[in-house]
Amino acid sequence: MSFNLINPKDLGAPIGYSHGVLVDGGGKLLFVAGQIASDQNHKIVSDNFAEQFDKALANVITVVKAAGGESNNIVRMMIYVTNKHEYLAQTMAVGIRYRKHMGNHFPAMVLLQVASLLDDAAKVEIEAMAVI
Repeated sequence: MSFNLINPKDLGAPIGYSHGVLVDGGGKLLFVAGQIASDQNHKIVSDNFAEQFDKALANVITVVKAAGGESNNIVRMMIYVTNKHEYLAQTMAVGIRYRKHMGNHFPAMVLLQVASLLDDAAKVEIEAMAVI
C-alpha cells in the first residue's frame, strides 16, 4: 500500500498537516483533512455561516479533484459547527450551497457541535473521505 499527500496550490501551503492523503492499496481512498472557509492565504472569507459552509465544502472538493476525483466520489463527510442554532437558522441557505457543489449526492454524514475550532473566526469545518 502506498499513499500520496494531496496539497493543491489553490489552497495555499498547509501548515502542519496535509489537505488530503490518497491511499492506493487495490482501491484508492482519499482522506481529506478538515477544511475551513479559508482562502489560499489562510484568511476566513466571511463571517456569514452559509458562506463559510460554501467555502469549506468547496475546499474539500478542491482536494478531491486534485486527487483525480469528483464530488460524487465523496463517501463520508464530518461537519463540525460551533453553533448548531446558527446552522439550523441558515439551513435553507446551506442547502442551496450544498447542492451547488454536491448536486443530489448525499454521502454518509455527521454534523457535530464543538466548543470551538482552531481558527477562532471559523464557524464550520468539514472533513471527508472519498473513494477514487
